Amino acid sequence: MLRSRTASRFLNIFIKEGQHNQRLSDPVLMAPFRKENLDIQKLGESGTIEKSIQEFVKIRASQINGCAFCLSMHHRDALKLGERPDRLATLPAWRECPWYSDRERAALAWTEALTDLAAGNVSDELYEECRTVFSEQEMVDLTTLIIAINSWNRLSIGFGTQPEPFAFDGAQ
Repeated sequence: MLRSRTASRFLNIFIKEGQHNQRLSDPVLMAPFRKENLDIQKLGESGTIEKSIQEFVKIRASQINGCAFCLSMHHRDALKLGERPDRLATLPAWRECPWYSDRERAALAWTEALTDLAAGNVSDELYEECRTVFSEQEMVDLTTLIIAINSWNRLSIGFGTQPEPFAFDGAQ
């Protein structure tokens, strides 16, 4: 349910011309890309990787890329899944915090390496480290999810998509 609501929210930002999108005059132009990218995202989300890790991946890539829209969306989604606010707040410093699991740490390291390719950190060592906690299929799913969020980030930033404000009272 959360995935379909998130995807619907994202699709709607390009339909409501001028409301959130600052640059694209004809949002229908993006329809083929939206469909293809959602299919890629669904492939990444369809495996056995925990939903909390999926949201961490989306948030961390969006932090690196500076995508305010995706940060807001996935922060809200993580809170709705029951994620702790302190874990979300410290995500940029995950290496310094004791409360991330080995799977979360591996996913975050892989996300950082694939999101900032210019840094050259996609090493055999990192891959093998990730493989100690993820199966080959999970690595494919994780990589596919990282590809999808990076393309959503670039789409949102490129077309000036603005985040929607939200309130979270902790009781949701």
